[in-house]
Amino acid sequence: MTRKIVITGASRGLGRALTDRFVEKGHEVAGCGRSKEHAQQLRKRYPAPHSFSAVDVSSDAEVSAWAKDVLDNFGVPDLLINNASVINRSAKLWELSADEFDTLMQINVSGMVNVIRAFVPAMIEANRGVIVNLSSGWGSSAAPEVAPYCASKFATEGFSKALAQELPKTIASIPLSPGIIDTDMLRTTFGEGAAQYDNADAWSYKAADFILNLDASHSGKSMRIP
Repeated sequence: MTRKIVITGASRGLGRALTDRFVEKGHEVAGCGRSKEHAQQLRKRYPAPHSFSAVDVSSDAEVSAWAKDVLDNFGVPDLLINNASVINRSAKLWELSADEFDTLMQINVSGMVNVIRAFVPAMIEANRGVIVNLSSGWGSSAAPEVAPYCASKFATEGFSKALAQELPKTIASIPLSPGIIDTDMLRTTFGEGAAQYDNADAWSYKAADFILNLDASHSGKSMRIP
């Protein structure tokens, strides 16, 4: 069955790899990313019924406008994936400026909530859907020099589980840790050591199948890509 999938951070890394897999499997994808150039490249590669836009998820106004367009022209998502995320530069917490900390939290936490606020009422009206919020192993543990990122992923775990208790039983909210993947983000902390892990493309084959099999029975549970 063809599913309508909305995914943030679709233009790079894990989001781009998942987008490729979902399209290959015959699903319809509406995605966003911060780069207008990357969004245009995705539109050229995957024309209608797919849809790709440049959106800053930290802006509630931009997310609201994007969601209205998606809901009006693409439809209510069966699967909503909050993937857009950034990591702080490696530094002790007190060495990071207020702007650096605030920017990360606005994207990683407020950005996810902006997307939920914009799409979930339509999913509730349709009485169906799965919301997947990408978390991290650092959403249940901690490491030095990535305190803001850890904080944002602990928050993702918390609001995902609280949201699960607020939603109808027909709609799932799931915090999902993708595991350790060799991405540009990981290389900012792991350096060349990131190469020992699967890259995003290799990871996405098992991850896409895992995500597509999530349903209401998983709501409120911390999940991890095996």
